[in-house]
This record gives sequence, structure tokens and C-alpha cells, in this order.
Amino acid sequence: MKEIGEGVTYSFEFFPPKDPEGEERLWSAMGALELIAPDFISVTYGAGGTTRDRTIRITSEITQRTHIPTVAHLTCVGSTRDELIEILARYKQAGIHNILALRGDPTGGPRAPWTPTPGGLNHADELVTLAAEVGGFTIGVAAFPDGHPASGLNFHEDIEVLLRKEKAGASFATTQFFFEVDKWKALVDRLSARGSKLPIIAGILPVTNVAQLNRMAELSGTPIPPAIAARFEALKDSPDDVRKLGVEIATGLCEDLLDAGVPGLHFYTMNTSSATREIFEQIKDKKRG
Repeated sequence: MKEIGEGVTYSFEFFPPKDPEGEERLWSAMGALELIAPDFISVTYGAGGTTRDRTIRITSEITQRTHIPTVAHLTCVGSTRDELIEILARYKQAGIHNILALRGDPTGGPRAPWTPTPGGLNHADELVTLAAEVGGFTIGVAAFPDGHPASGLNFHEDIEVLLRKEKAGASFATTQFFFEVDKWKALVDRLSARGSKLPIIAGILPVTNVAQLNRMAELSGTPIPPAIAARFEALKDSPDDVRKLGVEIATGLCEDLLDAGVPGLHFYTMNTSSATREIFEQIKDKKRG
């Protein structure tokens, strides 16, 4: 995988499909985005670790079928420490050497009460430590420009958690989606002031569906700025206009982030390709590293 911080990285995130039709759509979208030559692709877990085996299989197949480096998600949810070591071994056997270490969402979603798995781990920094002990992995973690729901959106606490993850062995972070470049700047500036060298890749959500946006914002705790929410609400009955607005807003955010020196842009594709391709076409010549 391209060294994070050595030029701007462009990457895409997919989730494991639930059925053969969904898997066909995934490979179609991935084939279209492969032409962009992304620096890496990541594959998520579902809430409660429900798609763990599919994540391992799909991530392994991406590694085998493409020349694109992959970043596999790994969460504390639903696995004992020994099972996590086994999963790391399976990733290694599949040629996967990059992971995103996350606490993960409980089965009921990000706002559900957290219940650790008996014999498992409780926090993402413990998972980073475990992956570093196993060795052979580049370890990424999550960052939250608008605050993490588990901290009660306590920005100071979130910074301390990121610093612990970096000390434990994390070498980059990817953010939850957000809409205001100043939120990313504030996160980066606060970390820098504490001596952190952790590159913070910006997570970008190209909005194509208002109901989906509202659901994701509710689950993640990411606030939608009122002005942006009003623009989407006014167009909610016109899917084409919603999609155009989503591309416009995401493109503008990407341009602002590139001007601010972002080390990477990570697109939450929702397993489709067209909106991400449109955005990339508009920004590809702007500071491509």
C-alpha cells in the first residue's frame, strides 16, 4: 500500500453484500472504480460483527482478483482474543497486511449499550496493541471530526483516545464522514499540538439518498449542518437532483480538504460507483500525489 503521507491517497470503502445480487453489484462497482487506480480499498464489518466471515472472504477475493491493496476492518465485537489472533492469521494467509482496528458497533448499532465479548477486548486501542504484537500489519484506526457517540461527543476525550491508539501502534486514521472542512482542521490541529504524527484521512460520503443520509447521521451521531440539511430536504422528492447536490457538496468538501493539506480522501461508496467517479473526475488533477 502507498505510504500514507507520501502524496495524497484516494481510497474507497465497500460493505459485504448480503446476497448474490448484491455481490454482483459490488464487483461491478469495484470494476468501474478500479480504473481510477485507488491507493487502497477497505471492506467493513456489519454491526455486532455480523458480516465477519463475509468481510474476510470478500477482502481476500479483492486481494486475489485485483492489484489494489486492501484494508480489512477488524473489530472487537463478537470475538475472543484468541479468535482475533486467528482472524489476523487468516488475513496474513490471504496476503492482507493492512487493517483498520475498530471497537465496532454493538448489534443494535452505534448508540446501543456496549457489552464486551467474554474473553475479548473492550476498546480499539487494545485491538491495535494486539495487532502490533502479532506483527506484520499496517494498522489504521477511526477518527471522529464531529465527536464519537461513545464519548458523548467529548472532543477532548476523543483526542486522548487517538493518541493512545497512535502510541499502541496505529500509523494512520480514517474519519467518519463529515461535511465541514473546519471540523477536520480542528481535529488535525489539536492532535498536532499534542505532538501527534498520525495522518488523518478524510472520510467522504457522496449523498445520493436523503433517507439513507438521515439514517446514517442518526446512527453515527454525525450532525448534518442545517443549511445542507435544508438543501437536501427541498429536493428529497427528486432523486436525480439529490444525487447532483450530493456530488456537488462532496466535490466542494474534497477541494477544500485538498487545499488544507489532507493526506488522503476515503470515499464511502455504499457499493455504487457513479457518484464517486464523478467527484474524482473533478478533483483528480488537484494535487494528486
